[in-house]
Amino acid sequence: MQVTRDTFNDVMVPNYNPAAMVPVRGEGSRVWDQDGREYIDFAGGIAVNVLGHCHPKLVSALHEQSNKIWHLSNIFTNEPALRLATKLSSATFADKVYFANSGAEANEAALKLARRFALDNFGENKNEIIAFKQGFHGRTFFTVTVGGQAAYSDGFGPKPGGVVHAEYGNLEMLASLMSEKTCAVMMEPMQGEGGIIVPDEDFVSGVRALCDKHQALLVFDEVQSGMGRTGALFEYMNIGVVPDILTSAKSLGGGFPIGAMLTTNKIAASLVPGSHGSTYGGNPLACAVAEAAFDIINSQEIFEGVRKKESLFRQKLEEINSKYHVFSEIRGKGMLLGAALSPEYQGRARDFMLAANQQDLMCLIAGANVVRFAPSLIIPDEDIVEGLARFERGIATLLSK
Repeated sequence: MQVTRDTFNDVMVPNYNPAAMVPVRGEGSRVWDQDGREYIDFAGGIAVNVLGHCHPKLVSALHEQSNKIWHLSNIFTNEPALRLATKLSSATFADKVYFANSGAEANEAALKLARRFALDNFGENKNEIIAFKQGFHGRTFFTVTVGGQAAYSDGFGPKPGGVVHAEYGNLEMLASLMSEKTCAVMMEPMQGEGGIIVPDEDFVSGVRALCDKHQALLVFDEVQSGMGRTGALFEYMNIGVVPDILTSAKSLGGGFPIGAMLTTNKIAASLVPGSHGSTYGGNPLACAVAEAAFDIINSQEIFEGVRKKESLFRQKLEEINSKYHVFSEIRGKGMLLGAALSPEYQGRARDFMLAANQQDLMCLIAGANVVRFAPSLIIPDEDIVEGLARFERGIATLLSK
């Protein structure tokens, strides 16, 4: 059966507007479309393909597990899930792990757990969740309400209550909103969709102190910033602020859908049997691939490599900007970087992304004013250099129009 980009318009719900080309094959940091045209991938499936496309060890793990057992449901446990949970808890602050299928589901679980823990320990009046404007936590109705972007949550009727938003980085505003009613503060330790915003570390430690003061849980959404992407296994390790609950997805599975919520024994006790669940969560196939990805990522060699590749990215982006003066700053950490557009190019991030795509480079946006790069952690240096040369050609073409 022959399908093309036009087939999308015929059969798919129009909530996406995908690129004109249709990728069919990937290897490492390179992708080929239906016409055999080759692209360098700086998008990484939106910070998912943490080891590139078709990494041999991930392919091997998937093949091996596919010949054993695919699905069981949570009526039974399975060896890959138990091994992955053990490794995640051993490498982090956490004692317990809950598996889901996505970042949104992991965040849904975290929010429900925070409410349930508060109910169990403080009573029904402690139910308020505070999050941050321009945050992003998923597309379920609960998570999209907690995420602080009205463009994603408006238009679907009455929203879940008990959710308040503060300005990211404004500790004084957060302090004014918190009270004995606050059961949790949810935040990205580095905002992704909101524009690749790296907070002041004093702000993050201040949020931790306010949560302690008000006996509220601190929930870190590390769906985008986690699994080595910022030069540590999780960004909280760079900051030195430990959350009560942490969520992971995207890079966790190296391209295979999986999400996880991590927490302590004390907090986990509130999710008793029957209180929450997922048919596919902890799927043996997903956990086997994620375990293989974890084994590769969780190494100082990878983390050091990420920091070196960040320096190369920044150097080349600054060289581009010295010629074209299109960026006000380069934001982010590791292999999660954002080129914030100068005032005269505000609102045109998508134009820059499309111009790059026309020069055979895949990249992203983070809002209307930031071009986002989230490539493989092990992308070869020569692909970074060549990819940014293509990006520069896209900028030159765009500005010449």
